Amino acid sequence: MTERMHLHETLDGQRFWDDVQALATIGALEPKGIRRLALDAQDNRARLWLAEQGRSLGCQVYFDALGNLFLRREGQDATLAPLLIGSHLDSQPQAGAHDGALGVLAGLAILRTLHEQGIEYRRPLEVVSWTNEEGARFAPGASGSSWFAGQRAYDEIVAAVDGDGVRFGDALQQCLTLLQESGLSYRPDPFVPHAFIELHIEQGPVLEQLGKPVGVVNGIQGVNWYRIEVEGMANHAGTTPRQARRDAFDGAHDLVAALKAATREQDDDLRFTIGKFSLWPDSVNTIAQRATFTIDLRHPDAQVLDALDRQFHALAERQWSGCDVTLEVTSRVAPVAFPEPLLSVLRESAGSVCAETPELVSGAFHDAIHLAHVCPTAMLFTPCRAGISHHPDEHIERQDADIAARALAEAASRLLK
Repeated sequence: MTERMHLHETLDGQRFWDDVQALATIGALEPKGIRRLALDAQDNRARLWLAEQGRSLGCQVYFDALGNLFLRREGQDATLAPLLIGSHLDSQPQAGAHDGALGVLAGLAILRTLHEQGIEYRRPLEVVSWTNEEGARFAPGASGSSWFAGQRAYDEIVAAVDGDGVRFGDALQQCLTLLQESGLSYRPDPFVPHAFIELHIEQGPVLEQLGKPVGVVNGIQGVNWYRIEVEGMANHAGTTPRQARRDAFDGAHDLVAALKAATREQDDDLRFTIGKFSLWPDSVNTIAQRATFTIDLRHPDAQVLDALDRQFHALAERQWSGCDVTLEVTSRVAPVAFPEPLLSVLRESAGSVCAETPELVSGAFHDAIHLAHVCPTAMLFTPCRAGISHHPDEHIERQDADIAARALAEAASRLLK
């Protein structure tokens, strides 16, 4: 490579897109979409596919105690902390092919470029696929990255159980055995990277509306997850008068109205979502004894999240329609602002491949929110059509993905020197 030639100019865009298409066949659904739930057979197939790609490029391939997979290309000075690039390969139950996977494959494209062009940098480069980012099978998500960053304990993570009663630890052990039998190396302990960069689809409409192929992400909203139970009394639907009822659905309905009213006092950056709602005993002619629902609460300001948390707990201490309430915080991830020096590198790198790169805050949480606690971390976004994600209709334009991958490559070249 000549001195005038930049890494992003030598990246093989066709091979990058071929990898995107190839990975999309693993866990493919009909007529479209994918399903690769964390640590299931399809997710493990994707790990082995990625490992094989890495070995074909001369990389050392490692896995750790949480099944995080690392493809390492050595630098001229092996004692230096590596630059870490990546995302995740697991998906939602009915998902698109690019959420998470695009960031891993862009890292793979950079490794391929370095290998085929014989380019060497001073610092090692590692491409990572984190375990269970989505949390669709085992909640909460971002298991691999949160453990790696010291934000969650191993014992807490492996105790999670999926909807079929399968324990995370048991599914993880099957995965680790498979990786070991495939000849991969075990590196049990986390390390401190030089920096971490994650490329991801935006999962929102801003970049598409602006007509921009890549954006620089300067921070991630914080998120609180809650599980709420409203306990009443089951009774006959036809014979129990109104004043004698302790209807858990009525209690939940009134409580939800109060919770939503509390959120209306905040700005438009707030996100309040009830994603699950169930009744027990779930019978057409029986008053509900128990209502259970979840809340996903997000905002970029930790003080706003803390204030709402206090309000939520206060509301849960009351009775609603004669019913008692139990509120459990199942996950709490504080918002992060990415460091200015790394953002500057990403701005300059994105500016080398496209004009007028916008900046935005991520409304979705990503593995980067945990890595930010251990090393300089930042993200790049590329648009997805209509902002649709977590759905088979998720779509990206090849040209946008190509430009975003080249921006990532340019950033890598600057950080590896």
